Amino acid sequence: MTKELRKKPSQAKLLVSALRPRAARRPAAAGPPIGDLELNGVRQDKKKLHAYQEVCGFPQSDFVPATWLHVLTFPLHSGIMSERDWPFPAMGTVHTANSMRMFRPVSVDEVLDLNVRASHFSPHAKGASFDLVGVIKSGDETVWTGRSTYLVPGYQLPGKPVEIEREELPKTENSEKWELPADLGRQYAKASGDFNPIHLTPLTAKLFGFPTTIIHGMWTHARALAALQDELPEAYEVRVQFTKPISLPATVNFTHEDGHFGVTGDDDGKPRLGGSYKPCEDVQIGKSL
Repeated sequence: MTKELRKKPSQAKLLVSALRPRAARRPAAAGPPIGDLELNGVRQDKKKLHAYQEVCGFPQSDFVPATWLHVLTFPLHSGIMSERDWPFPAMGTVHTANSMRMFRPVSVDEVLDLNVRASHFSPHAKGASFDLVGVIKSGDETVWTGRSTYLVPGYQLPGKPVEIEREELPKTENSEKWELPADLGRQYAKASGDFNPIHLTPLTAKLFGFPTTIIHGMWTHARALAALQDELPEAYEVRVQFTKPISLPATVNFTHEDGHFGVTGDDDGKPRLGGSYKPCEDVQIGKSL
């Protein structure tokens, strides 16, 4: 069943839900606990897009990055996870992977219809995982699809965990150094609308179990796409895995080679993000991930 929204859900509702005690409930075997959320007739804000592009390192353009379209769907993620019949506690849920298909260039002037659904509830070596799958249409045409995978640590589902294949990091020694300032989380929050407290100040991060502020994984993802801007085809699929949080301030290294890319810590050389991209030529246009 699809629930059509009149306005985008507030992230504040998700934060309140995260603080509200609730007993975890097993997802129904027949499928997700709630239906799709849909928000139609979304008009994009050109000023906000350009602010987003600046924070993430994209050149200013009226054509939007794939990660910007994820930003548009993110309030629907919050809406699903803040529903009273959602089976998992929102607090502690971790975004572990993301994949997107961009089927053609999308202009900021296009009016878009958004849909997000929950799927693929499955056991994980560290708990339980689920996906939130997004579809964006311009008129009758699907222009973008995305899949965000989340981990709920410590929560068990029946079955054997599926072993996850790690994204291969580039072997090249050529790297690009990024300096991430202490306030980058606040900059990205303002541009994207994701005001999760773990990204804002050391104090609010500590309240949610982190020693200090960490940058949004989707900023790192977006910054990587910005660095690859000259190599990405007009229609492409991109996949990333978030392997370790980046505490702020930080210095990290970005490498890419043969369709693979990665971000590693400058201090320890350990991966923070691994990803890959390929043209959408071998993918049915409009097909979801």
